[in-house]
Amino acid sequence: MSKQADAKRNGTERAAILLLSLGEQEAAEVMKHMGAKDVQRIGGAMTQLQNISRAEVSGVINEFTVAVEGQTSLGVGVDEYLRKVLIGALGEDKASGVIDRILFGRSSKGLEALKWMDARAVAEVVRQEHPQIISIVLAYLDPDQSAEVLAQFPDWLRTDIIMRIATLDGIQPTALHELDEVIEKTFAGKTGALKTSVIGGIKTAANILNFLDTSQESALVESIRKVDDALGNKIQDLMFVFNDLIDVDDRGMQEVLRAVPGDRLLLALKGADDALKEKVFKNMSQRAAEMMRDDMEARGPVRLSEVEAAQKEILAMVRKMADAGTVQLGGKGEEFV
Repeated sequence: MSKQADAKRNGTERAAILLLSLGEQEAAEVMKHMGAKDVQRIGGAMTQLQNISRAEVSGVINEFTVAVEGQTSLGVGVDEYLRKVLIGALGEDKASGVIDRILFGRSSKGLEALKWMDARAVAEVVRQEHPQIISIVLAYLDPDQSAEVLAQFPDWLRTDIIMRIATLDGIQPTALHELDEVIEKTFAGKTGALKTSVIGGIKTAANILNFLDTSQESALVESIRKVDDALGNKIQDLMFVFNDLIDVDDRGMQEVLRAVPGDRLLLALKGADDALKEKVFKNMSQRAAEMMRDDMEARGPVRLSEVEAAQKEILAMVRKMADAGTVQLGGKGEEFV
């Protein structure tokens, strides 16, 4: 694959090309070992791929082969090899949870099944449970899914759940196994494993809040502060907001700009600080920056809710890019990614 073609394909797209080249049965076997979000992301990339040359396919396969050969050596255990590969692919924080689920603990078929359900269905499954049980379940799910589930609950319960997640300090394996069995009686899913230390904590609470609507996010943080001001401030410190994108380096910002649709960026920048706007314009071509400025002026006033929705959408994309190692988040972002 040429350097130019390689630069245009992100990690997800290269993974999609590799799986497409394997054939249906082999690709299916690989995807059995992936989480719900990964399957959805790579599946979406597969549907978008067009005009893939034979040279590009060969390049992806060669790149994969070199990567595997370069990271596998005699004297290195399988566990250590797996750690290095996953940390290199996902970053240390993101990889730790995946590693723990693979290497430690008991089967978590029931909890894993919830990852494949929509937020409303998950909320119905856990609605009648004690808030502590709900907090454990949401701490286990991916932050964006947890935020959608959390939005299904009344305000008072949201505050209680987030505070419990933030102060959750692991869970006994037996208790987790019992919870998993209860869920598994009704829902079957993929097999995973879980190390108790990855459940909950302030970082998990901040991650979930980042995916809520801005109004819900602010109200929850304020409610938490009324009960425990110090905890509320700790959660706030770990949250990553749109204006924190100014801490992304220039190379990372250029990757973001290539990935974000122009109309969503235009809308999001309407509510951004001047310093962030200049950072964005600096990483565009002069002509593109001038056009963006003109379009912003011509657009006129827009609803705050529309601006916040566009910012949340872009932040979600940036987090995925950070998880894939395409972008390095600075400042607060390093604390939660």
